[in-house]
Amino acid sequence: MTLQKIIATIEDGERLTGSDFLQLEQKASVHQLAFLAHAVRMRLHPAPTVTYVIDRNINYTDICISACKFCAFFKSPEQNNGQVLSQETLAQKIAETQNVGGTQILLQGGLHPDKPLEFYEDMLRFIKTTGIHIHGFSPPEIVHFSKLSGLTIRKVLQRLIAAGLDSIPGGGAEILNNRVRKELAPNKCDADQWIEVMDTAHHLGLRTTATMMFGHIETVEERLEHLQRVRDLQDRTGGFTAFIPWPFQPDHTPLAAARKIEKTTAINYLRMLALSRIFLDNVPNVQASWVTQGPKIAQLSLFFGANDFGSTMIEENVVAATGVRFRLSEATIRQLITDAGFQPQQRLMDYTPVQ
Repeated sequence: MTLQKIIATIEDGERLTGSDFLQLEQKASVHQLAFLAHAVRMRLHPAPTVTYVIDRNINYTDICISACKFCAFFKSPEQNNGQVLSQETLAQKIAETQNVGGTQILLQGGLHPDKPLEFYEDMLRFIKTTGIHIHGFSPPEIVHFSKLSGLTIRKVLQRLIAAGLDSIPGGGAEILNNRVRKELAPNKCDADQWIEVMDTAHHLGLRTTATMMFGHIETVEERLEHLQRVRDLQDRTGGFTAFIPWPFQPDHTPLAAARKIEKTTAINYLRMLALSRIFLDNVPNVQASWVTQGPKIAQLSLFFGANDFGSTMIEENVVAATGVRFRLSEATIRQLITDAGFQPQQRLMDYTPVQ
């Protein structure tokens, strides 16, 4: 199909095939992608509203056996300088979040080799006494809990839900292709297991997000495989609330030390953001990544398909470990949205507006 026919397909609101995506990625200019992605965004969300959530990323432990080559945050169990947050520290962080209007916490951690499932259940029950929404435990953590406990993924999720888990973040997706995953993170769940966790969670009534970390060793075809897997699962379950693509941050990571990987440019980030919005026609929301791109590129993202500014991210540790340390207050986020010509709206995890 010619580029003009592909553009007409998008403008008519019809679904792209994988070959259409590859053609678009190769031949469309950045301006064409912006125009098309913004049109899709406005078709899905006609109101000039851009949403955001007030939350905090709490990493309950940095001790991890995964040893991902792209991570500058983890500590191996042998290093003896890792930590597990106490309940007192968790309570303090949550109280600080709630005091500034926070509605949820993003609870994630390393794959700790020793903690039983009961540890995570106790942590959830304790956190739930604060009344905050727990958006926690990405699929690699769930698979890790399953292996340690000898329980099925379904049973692990049922127990976590009973203890207070409210929704699941889309972390640990990286690229949903097993060649990439075997090289980057051989000890982490594979692409099929990631999808299995999300499929099971959706059928148990949990809403989740999906992410993609790109710009390292993957090919364009492998990026397409990632998007196709997300779109196919969404067709089956409708459980994804949002998609968040963000580029690999190479500084201080083992992968960057082993290979010469240049940081993704702002233009290439915006192109991938637009392509994601166009291809994922069944995922309602796409988030800008100000945490990796900074405020001005995130503001531009609102014209490349993004309708959500993500989180205020009161605390963030994993990206910060690579040396990227953008910080935005709620007031600044609202101002950036307003200056771009949109109306800011605080939301909950499921995109219900906060009045």
